Amino acid sequence: MLTTREVEMAAQQLRQATETRQTCSPIRELIGETDLATAYAIQEVNTQLRLEAGQRIIGSKIGLTSVAVQKQLGVDQPDYGFLFDTMEVLNGAEIPWTAVMQPKVEAEIAFVLGRDLPSSDIGVADVLSAIDYAVASLEIVGSRIEGWNIRITDTIADNASASHFVIGHRPMLLKEFDVTKEAMVLYKNGEKVSEGTGFACLGSPVNATLWLAKTMAELGKPLRAGQVILSGAMGPMSAVEPGDSFKVEFSTLGEVVVSFGKE
Repeated sequence: MLTTREVEMAAQQLRQATETRQTCSPIRELIGETDLATAYAIQEVNTQLRLEAGQRIIGSKIGLTSVAVQKQLGVDQPDYGFLFDTMEVLNGAEIPWTAVMQPKVEAEIAFVLGRDLPSSDIGVADVLSAIDYAVASLEIVGSRIEGWNIRITDTIADNASASHFVIGHRPMLLKEFDVTKEAMVLYKNGEKVSEGTGFACLGSPVNATLWLAKTMAELGKPLRAGQVILSGAMGPMSAVEPGDSFKVEFSTLGEVVVSFGKE
């Protein structure tokens, strides 16, 4: 475990990358590849600074929900990051290129909670009853680490590589569709670049959300009513170049569109 000062210096490295738009070297060079607690401590420093600057946490994102990606990074669990109000992009809007760093796009099912999940002593039924509705979403991930040269501690420290997100406008109750079989097709500039189903998220996006709810309750930061939960990628992510546009079509939840500025 690093000292408090070393944790703050690592957090500063990530903030400087954001402020200067110049990527930094991997955080694992400072903390190694296995110290998840220190990686989350670094994330927490920058989370608190964002809150002090007036940003609001409006939800969470779950990363590493693909078993294949977990094996690639040598871990057996997902990770999490926070969604701030400054990250939300309206459906159909354009994101300035200067607002992103090494962006990639992935399609996910997002849940909006109807009640708090304050305890870690919960099961699937508790999560199902707490979800108010589901919507289609696109997550724009980004990395402050040069060349996406990341391992688990790098992405955790970097707020789970969060950047922006877009949610669709067709809210649906869970009883109205099957989250595991819900399918999506992602298009980049009109060309299909990814497809998948909810099953890709740990067997179900609900399973991923249960993991998050338990984890956050144990940390004393329980999920709250009204929060948005990005439940994990349903298929491979797609790299982004300036001027690209994306559309995802879900089998039940409708579509989400976002584009990127040319400069």
